Amino acid sequence: MSNVGSYPPVFRQLNGGGVHPPQQMMAQLKKNNYSMEDTSTTTQEDSVPIPMVDLECLSLHKLGDACKNWGLFRLVNHGIPSTLLTKLQYHAKMLFGLSFESKQALITNPMSYFWGTPALTPSGTALNPAASTSTMNWLEGFNVPLTQLPHFHSEHPMLHCFRLLLEEYGRHLSRIATTLFESMAKNLDLDPKQSESKLDESTAFIRVYRYPPRRSLAGEAWGMIPHTDSSVLSIVNQDHVGGLEIFKDNKWHLVNPIPNTLIVHIGDMMQAISDDEYMSVKHRVRVKKQEERLSICYFVFPAEESVPLTSI
Repeated sequence: MSNVGSYPPVFRQLNGGGVHPPQQMMAQLKKNNYSMEDTSTTTQEDSVPIPMVDLECLSLHKLGDACKNWGLFRLVNHGIPSTLLTKLQYHAKMLFGLSFESKQALITNPMSYFWGTPALTPSGTALNPAASTSTMNWLEGFNVPLTQLPHFHSEHPMLHCFRLLLEEYGRHLSRIATTLFESMAKNLDLDPKQSESKLDESTAFIRVYRYPPRRSLAGEAWGMIPHTDSSVLSIVNQDHVGGLEIFKDNKWHLVNPIPNTLIVHIGDMMQAISDDEYMSVKHRVRVKKQEERLSICYFVFPAEESVPLTSI
């Protein structure tokens, strides 16, 4: 079980040792329309067989079908060593287990530490730190701009090792994203020269998320509220806990974790690049009552001058 002191203070207050939040805090939550309830429940039976794409034997037909009809797929034979995925999850868990104050002190530019919202400024600062608990997402995370990562130096041995792992992981994801995008461009019959700038690796960053368990509050809590990603592609490495859900056919469905696979999301930019042939999938993260969840997510965008007009 994680050290309660490692969670942001407001999470400790809302979730402390089985004690219900103070009435004043609950009144503020209600006033700010922070929903603790949800009528669109999802059960284990609501999980669906997500399309599977094999990177070693890439089928343009299967890839295109998944992007057009689902907006996401499960990637297998991606070439990332399982040991690297395991080490990343382990080191992320250890870093999140540090005290809240230690994380604030240790995670410095160009990396950043955030909580309560995934909405960040370009510098990595939370747009709304959720100090008022309004529209709060039940998460904390590290923001990692990959091109600047080599400039990050720390004397903390765990953080130093984590940086090296992220650099190695980032190289794999760059390879995967480029391969997938080039195949998508072929499937869409895009001009190869014109599509080159539609995926710019200098824009790529990684977000490492932890979703603390929600033990005390009645109803549901959300690690992330329903949204689509603004990226070209998002690539998710989730742990065994689960909680990711997608909206398809007017219903929410679980995306169950499968070891050594990645989940690839089509983002808003890719939908615009494809002239709406591909769909950007709406998704959310449901917080567990007794177990925290970890996910490591990669996002990549077009070069600034190549942003599709339909996305502006």
